[in-house]
Order: sequence, then structure tokens, then C-alpha cells
Amino acid sequence: MSTHHQVVHLRHPRRRLIAHLVAGTLLVPLAAGAQQAPTAPEQPKQPAGAPVQAQAPAQGQAQAPAQAPAVEATVTVTATKTQNRIDRQTYDVKADPATSNDSVADTLNKVPAVAVDADGNVTLRGRQNVQILVDGKPSAMMQGENRAAAIAALPAADLDSVEVINNPGAQFGNEGGGGPIINLVMRRERSPGGFAVLNGNVGTEGRYNTSGFGSYTSGRYSVQGAVFRRQDKRESSGETRRERIDPVTGAISPSSQVTEGVNRMEATGFNAGMTYNWGEKDVVGATASFSQNENENESSQRYRSTTAAGIIDNEYLRRGLNESKNRNYSLGGRLDHKGDAPGEIFKLDLRLSGTDGDTASRYGNTYTVRPPSAGAPDSRQAYLTDTRIADFTGDYELPGAHGVFKMGYKVARNSSTFDNAYFDINGSTGAESVNRNRTNRFELDDTTYALYGSYQWRVNEKWGVLGGLRAEYADLDMNQVTTGQRVSNHYFDAIPSAFVTYGLSDDTTLRLSYAHRIRRPGAGELNPFVIYRDELNISSGNPNLQPTNTDSLELGVETKLGKVDTNVRLYARRDSDLIQERRFVLANDVLLTTRENAGSARSGGIEFNFSGRATEKLMINVNGNVGYAEQDVLGSVNADKRSATSISGRARIAYQMDRANSFALMLNAQGKTLFGEGYRQPVRTADFNYRRTLTPALSLVVNINDLFDSQKTETITETDRLREYSVRRGSGRMAYVGLSYRFGSFGNAGGNRRPMFMGPGGPGGPGGPGAGGPVFIGPGR
Repeated sequence: MSTHHQVVHLRHPRRRLIAHLVAGTLLVPLAAGAQQAPTAPEQPKQPAGAPVQAQAPAQGQAQAPAQAPAVEATVTVTATKTQNRIDRQTYDVKADPATSNDSVADTLNKVPAVAVDADGNVTLRGRQNVQILVDGKPSAMMQGENRAAAIAALPAADLDSVEVINNPGAQFGNEGGGGPIINLVMRRERSPGGFAVLNGNVGTEGRYNTSGFGSYTSGRYSVQGAVFRRQDKRESSGETRRERIDPVTGAISPSSQVTEGVNRMEATGFNAGMTYNWGEKDVVGATASFSQNENENESSQRYRSTTAAGIIDNEYLRRGLNESKNRNYSLGGRLDHKGDAPGEIFKLDLRLSGTDGDTASRYGNTYTVRPPSAGAPDSRQAYLTDTRIADFTGDYELPGAHGVFKMGYKVARNSSTFDNAYFDINGSTGAESVNRNRTNRFELDDTTYALYGSYQWRVNEKWGVLGGLRAEYADLDMNQVTTGQRVSNHYFDAIPSAFVTYGLSDDTTLRLSYAHRIRRPGAGELNPFVIYRDELNISSGNPNLQPTNTDSLELGVETKLGKVDTNVRLYARRDSDLIQERRFVLANDVLLTTRENAGSARSGGIEFNFSGRATEKLMINVNGNVGYAEQDVLGSVNADKRSATSISGRARIAYQMDRANSFALMLNAQGKTLFGEGYRQPVRTADFNYRRTLTPALSLVVNINDLFDSQKTETITETDRLREYSVRRGSGRMAYVGLSYRFGSFGNAGGNRRPMFMGPGGPGGPGGPGAGGPVFIGPGR
């Protein structure tokens, strides 16, 4: 259930252009905090639904309070057998040798059902409203337009695992998207002594990246940190063909746009953290991080359009240079207090994160046939963004004789500012004047208060049940400073979730889950001011948007077919009041892109994951999704619906040639995807990895991305008034060669260290002591 209220106020317009230059990146706690998605240690298999028993840390390790039975159930990982937690699927990414070179975006593209396109847009089972959390917490750099740059810059070597949560439980809020969740679990090491790893890679066309991770644990304290630097270059080209249809006569007016661009990126960052055992019942921790991304983009767009009679009514060439700098930062502190009852624990967690961006752009237009809507031939744009998040949570957990009770609260505030200044330049004198029709400032404050409770009941040795309810109150204050328009939205939502597990046998578990989610509009979707993109394209938000409501149901089975680990899930989802992109053709061929609540959608499908050893040296992992989707067609006068059956899949083939050499080939195919006014065509790519162990600590790594130079994005729009075909191609094939070096107390006797890079010949890796064969990215801890 949900309630919504809206209040609109008008006041005198005022204009401000303020640049907030504050440092800014990633919050990396050393242990799971309040309302987090922690990574569970390896444990013996227990009956489905049974509480997890606490495991003692290694000798000399910084010790956290004893953990209570967890709602998420047991996670056991080996090279040949995997299990998933009651509310999520966990993928061990550090076992992939390519992580020493990959960015977070590259790694997400290898996770089943997850896709990242060339623009950094993330989808999960075709859904776009995906939340990305860092160690179970929201981060400013993962919000809105900041996210694409962040996941392209952050090194995958800092990740421990990726958790996919299609049906989030009561402990997860709806801020930052409200859809399914991808949780980035960051690298942690707590075995006694010191450990470090250094990576360096050089690629084609001047690309390179370096990263380092280190940790030290002794007695009551543990410290760790990481640094990285990345330089990248991405080229792009595209073509758009558009047909405008007269609603009265049906006459068609065609136009075309051809684009070319190159983007150069430099990113630098660090993170650090520590934990300390304060007495016998308390653990305190602190974290800090910073990163900076600098981008330079050169582009050219050639436009041409004609009337229905074939007469050219505009033709021009537009050149642009964009220089941007984004800074991200985070600070965090936590306290875990162990209660008197066995497994009782109370956690407090405070996170502060922020990001600010500064973009300067210059444009020059050369007109062959000047469009009626054209402005000055030369112009300049200054775009400033500022996002701040404060997140304070508390969680209490108390085990009982038959189950585990959890409750908690959350107080969060998200403040965003968008400041856009546009200047026309006199071609003769070079003098600048403010273009007030294209200059605006928008502010948004989002405050959330939430309470949740859940109970996991162990019915018997086979059955386990988890139910939860979350109550959220959200207060949104929007201020379109330029026009003087103020809008306040208030939401109250009760959000239920439920999970059931049944242990059919020692090797087979059935899981059933249900979740209700609320997807609230973001800042960019709410800003009503019309934003100028180019002479023929403008965009605006909609302050009257309502939240999208989603109900999803999932039934899964995890078993072993012979030597093949098998995971199959059936899912169904229904969305109402969908927030969708809507486009309108205005006068003079100008296209307005906005957002509106438009209709509903339903989808379902089957998701599968098979992994096993074909021979002693060959391991194969295959996963995919066969889905059906149906939704209302935007812009249709007959209330038509569009449907599609989509088949997506990935295959990883890992071959261990000998103790020192291993190869891996990753094949990826994404099926047809629907959106409000059309669909995207399937995408196919392939990546290759080779790893050679030079010494027990030093490895040579070769990576080739987009091996067959096949990646492109094709989008088709079909409405009663607009038909459009767009294709975009990226940089194509890219090759890297690098070294990965580990040193310190890894693999020590009596310790429980899990090496970050489980390559051939290394401790615990293929060809090394206790090796079980090639390692692959698959369900893990």
C-alpha cells in the first residue's frame, strides 16, 4: 500500500550559478555494517532454512562479535559446488584472472542476467531501474549520471564478489532506484600478518591501468587500503535515421544524423579502512575514500532533414569539445555491539558520501541550410552537479529457539543540485552573452525515514520461512530555481517480502520468494526545465511523476545433475505506473524527450546456470535467460501493446593447458529488449583471457575485449508519429598485457587466506596445492 501527496508553490524567479568544488568516491568498509549485504564465510552444509552458525576467526585475526543465525542462510563455495543464499545469488569475481585488468563495468558484464552498454547503463533481466550498492549501502557516485563514469573507472581488482538480489528483503530500501539490487562486495583481508597485490596493464592506443591492494592484521586491529589509476580511450560512431509522420495527412518527412567521437579518460583513487576490537563485546570501524575522473570528449554531428516534398529544410555540421572532472568521496564509521544473549548483536552505521562534477563544453555550428530553431553558431556551456548522501542505520538481531528476529531503522538524506549555464558567442567579437532560455538551476532534497522487521522461522530440518515488512516515509522537495517553481512530494509505503526454502535432498534445494518494490523518480527525471542538447534535440523532466509499483515472484531449484551444478529459476513480474521515456516531435523537426507514467508491463521467464568439468583440464560454465515481456506502446492512439521473446546467454570456457598456462573464452549474447516506444536489437560479444604463472607470486596476464569486433547497439522506435532507427558502435577490439604480483602471508599454514588472484600455479589455484582445476566466474561466496 502507498499514499502520495503533492504540494505546488510558486515564488519569484531567481538565478544562481554556484560551483561547489568538494573532493569526492567509494565507501569501502572492512566488515558488513547495518542493513548491509555481508559476505558469509565458508561453512559446512546445513539443512535448508537452518540458521548459520558462527565461525571463529583465524588466530590473531581481528575478531568481530559472534554472528547470530543469519536470515540469508548458508553459503558454501568450492570449484565444483555452489549454493546461493535465501535472498540473493553471489558471484565470486576475484577468481577471474581478468579482474587484474578489468573495470567494474567489465566485470558486471560477465555476471549472469546483468548487462552494461557502451554508455554505462546497467540492466538486470532487461530492467533498467537497477540499484547499485557498495557493501550494502547507497553511495553518491552510484546515483544518476555519476554511475556510468564510476563503474568505468573503478578497478575490478577491488571487488570480492557481486551479489544479485532480484527480490530484495525488508532490510533494503527503495532510494536510488527501488528496483532489483546489485551489491558490490569490496575486497577484505583479515588473516594474520600482511598481504599485498600489485597489478599493471598496458593496452592498445595508449591505454593503461595500475592498481594495488594491501592489508595487515595483528591482535585486535586490522587495516587495509587500495589505490588505482586508469587511462582509457574510447571511440564511437553512429547513425540515426528518423521519419516524422504527419498525424493528419500521413506525409513522411525524413532526417538523418551521423556522429563520430572520441573520449579520453584518466581516473585516480584510493580507499582505506580499519577495524578495532574494543573490549570483548564491541568492534569499531572507520573508512575513507576518494577518486577523481577526468574526461575529454571530441565529437562531430552532421544533420540533414527534408520536408515531405523532398526539400532540404536544414543541414549543418556541429563540432564539440567537452572537458569534465568528477570528484567522489566517502567517510564511514560503525559500531557492532555484542549482547548478553547468544548471537544477540546491535549495529550502528553512519555513511557520508558525495560527488561533484564540473563540465565545460564548447560548440561550433557550420550551417549549409540554417534550421529555423538555430541559435548562435558558436556557444559555450558550463554544467555543475553536486550530490550529497548521509545514511544512518541501526540494526538489532536476536536469535531464538526456532528462528531469528531482526529489526532496524534508517534515516537518510540525499541532496542534489544541477546548475547549467549556457552562453552564446559572437563570431565577430568573441563576446559572450547568457542565453536565458537554456540556463537553469535545479535543486532536490530527498529525506527518507524507514523501519523494518523480519523473522526467520526454522520450521524443521527441511523447511525455512522468512517474512519481512518495511515501512518508508519519503519527503521530496524540488526547487526549479530559474522558474521559481517549487514542488513537494510525500510518499508513505508499506513494503512486504517473503522467502521460503525447502531442502528436498542433500543436493537439492527449492526456493520461493516474493517482493513488492517502489521505484521513485530521480532528480533528472523530475526537473521540468527544458534542457538544450543540440539544435534538433531537447529534453525535460516531469515533476508530476508518480512512483512505479512492482510485484515480483520467483521459484528456483538448486541441484546437481551428475557432476554439473545446476541452478534454474522461474520468475514473473508486473509493473504499474511505469516511468518511461516519451518523445514528441515539435515544430521545425525539434524532438523533445521527457518522462511520464505510462501504462503497465508484465514479464516472466526462466533463468539457468550450469557449471561443471567436461574433462580434467576443461571447465565450462553456461548461463542464460529465456524471457517474455509485454508492455503498453507509448504514443499509440489505439492503446496497443508490444511484446517480445528474448533469449540471452553467456558461456565461459576455461582450459588448463598445464600447471603454468590457462586460457578462458567468454561468449556473451543479449536478447531483444523492450522500452516504451520501441526495442533494442540483440547484442553479441566475446572476450579472451590468457594467464601464465611465471613464479608462485608473479603472473603474466593477456586480455582481449570484444574479440570479434562485434559490439554495437541498435535501437528502433515505432509510434504513430515517429519512426527511428539508430545504431552505435564503440571502440571495438582492445588488447591488454600485464603483470600481477602477490606478496606477504598468503597461503600460510594455519591461516584461512583466500588469494585474490586464483590463477594457475598459485596457492589454491589450478595447478597449485589443492588445485581443483581452472577457476571461473560463477556463483560463489
